[in-house]
Amino acid sequence: MLAIGLVRTPVLLSASRGLIRPAFMGPRNMAFRYQKIGVCLRNYADVSGKPSEEPKDIKEVSLVPKKAPDASLLVKVEKECKRREKKFLNDTVIGKFLKYSVIGCSVFSFSILLFVGGVFIYDYTTYADTEAVEHLLVPELALNPPRGGPENLPILSQHLDSFDNEEKEELRHRPKLVVLGSGWGSVSLLETLDPNDYDVTVISPTNYFLFTPMLPSAAVGTLELKSLVESIRNIIRRVNGHYLEANAEKILFSEKLIKVSVKDAEGKNRPFYVPYDKLVVAVGSTSNTHGVQGLQYSHQLKTAEDALTIRKKIACNLERACLPTTSDEERKKLLSFVICGAGPTGVEVAAEIFDLLNEDLCRGFPKILRQEISIHIIQSRSHILNTYDKAISEYAMKRFENDSIDLLTNSRVKEILPDEVVFDQKNEKGEIERKSVPFGLCLWSTGVAQNPLAQDIVKSLKSSQQNRRAIETDTQLRVIGAPLGDVYAIGDCSTVRTDLADHTAEYVRQYIHSKHYSHIQRHSSIITDDDIRHVNLSHTELKELSSYIQCKNPIATEALALMHEFIPKYDTTNSGHLSFDQVKAMLKEVDSKVTSLPATAQRAHQQGKYLGKKLSKLVKTHITLSINDIVDGDIDNAISKPFKYTHLGSLAYIGNSAVLDLPGYQIVGGLMAMYLWRSIYFTQSVSMRTRVLLFMDWLNRGVFGRDILSI
Repeated sequence: MLAIGLVRTPVLLSASRGLIRPAFMGPRNMAFRYQKIGVCLRNYADVSGKPSEEPKDIKEVSLVPKKAPDASLLVKVEKECKRREKKFLNDTVIGKFLKYSVIGCSVFSFSILLFVGGVFIYDYTTYADTEAVEHLLVPELALNPPRGGPENLPILSQHLDSFDNEEKEELRHRPKLVVLGSGWGSVSLLETLDPNDYDVTVISPTNYFLFTPMLPSAAVGTLELKSLVESIRNIIRRVNGHYLEANAEKILFSEKLIKVSVKDAEGKNRPFYVPYDKLVVAVGSTSNTHGVQGLQYSHQLKTAEDALTIRKKIACNLERACLPTTSDEERKKLLSFVICGAGPTGVEVAAEIFDLLNEDLCRGFPKILRQEISIHIIQSRSHILNTYDKAISEYAMKRFENDSIDLLTNSRVKEILPDEVVFDQKNEKGEIERKSVPFGLCLWSTGVAQNPLAQDIVKSLKSSQQNRRAIETDTQLRVIGAPLGDVYAIGDCSTVRTDLADHTAEYVRQYIHSKHYSHIQRHSSIITDDDIRHVNLSHTELKELSSYIQCKNPIATEALALMHEFIPKYDTTNSGHLSFDQVKAMLKEVDSKVTSLPATAQRAHQQGKYLGKKLSKLVKTHITLSINDIVDGDIDNAISKPFKYTHLGSLAYIGNSAVLDLPGYQIVGGLMAMYLWRSIYFTQSVSMRTRVLLFMDWLNRGVFGRDILSI
């Protein structure tokens, strides 16, 4: 552009940038603050009839137009420049890139500033001045509980926080629901239970929920323990519940009391009683010893403390292996990791240890350590992950073999010594050979056993409990032998009894009622036991009976689906009918094919969710039920269907990869499988806090690596 005046106007021309700038304003005090690219000068020359060539080596020139152009001409020049600039930004690739880059950077910068400002504002609101202490109403019975029960112990009648808010004050008059444990079953029940239905009390020695499937990652520093735990008090806040950090020792079914104890500052037990109207036992399980001696020299992975202990042990062994006083033999022993058991936990621990040593060890430790590290898995079966699909098991074995992880299959541990594991291995000829492997760290991961409280419950109900490894429940998850509808058991500590043969008469009677005598269905005594024993059922009726039993006992669905294969075996005369005794014998064989529910977090979660819904429904509807709605006094069956377990699949991490055994198909290996494995567990976390921490831990591992620290 030109700055035009009545006198000579000096203009600085930059030949390198093609820019001209007005250096003087005319006598009319008009300043045209134009700074355009060189094309504007040429455009003006074209419209004014002047030559458009620009001086090449002139630093300063003076342009004195013979006749000042009118204002409309300058407006046209300015519009043309803007039009070409707009066309450049909208029609060319470079222009679009520059345009949207500037917009994107501006939006991003503004968003960051807005976010940071919001964080500071929120942080400011979290600080509060000291408020005057109000007069608090504390129940007298909470401070001085009455005594009673067989041992004349204090009985918890009210809690210290029973009057903290109106909701808790109103719940004092609701039925008392006591939940023992703070694991998967308990938490899913508390998340499903409708608020204000029960006066809830949770009793557990641990005041947090632990996300157990990710414990192997926490044991090697991939994840921090704080990312896997959530305060149980935060969880029970939803139902305005109470929490007691104590151990449940014994249940007095006739008195509806729970004997609870807690250690004082001197280490002495301080027992007391907790009353209940409804009781849910979800105390979990312990590790199965299988009678092996020397387990005190090994580690387990059941709790947060176990993961922290293993992490410290790994770091300590690595540091000791670097000392000049450590011999080669001792160094190899320190760097030998032995896992007893090749289930999901054992396999994932082996994979996590391998990833730690393979990816992060050389960052700060001597490289020779990587060459002397060894990982051994001792498995009693011929393959690992034996509960998974065969293709998944074979893939995992090949993956571990490629990673130089020693798989000692067909081996059974006999004894664990302070520095080595002794085991018997079956060779190719079928002969048993006694072997041993030294270790710096040994992990014991071979199944589950009964919790001490579960053992006491089974012992006290021994006339009704037939299983000595778990608390037996019916299909409504009620403890068999306890007062009907008062005590439930879920999770690893329990198992559902099918017992088809012993209930044959009941199943046949109810089937006959539903088929032929629906108008007298509620009165079971009309058909006597003697009538049942003389019943003959056709093959078609047997199939209908099978469908009826599946509705009453969903746990036996898969086994009952095979009942048609057993009918010809028991119909020896080919009469087309089976007598009552033949039906009972056949159901006994079918019962032997029923598979017990797996001791997994998935099973406990489903049971807790089912029981939470049923308990809420029970407290709302049992008053309105008519006498004809209840069969044999069974209120639970009147309002709820039996529990049905749905297997959603099994997951396992096998070292920067994962395997997913899903119903109908399998996903084997690859980074996509690992990210799917992560996403599934990410969504199952119980709170937004733990999800954010999980994401940050995974990001931290990728950017900075795992922390190999002994703190």
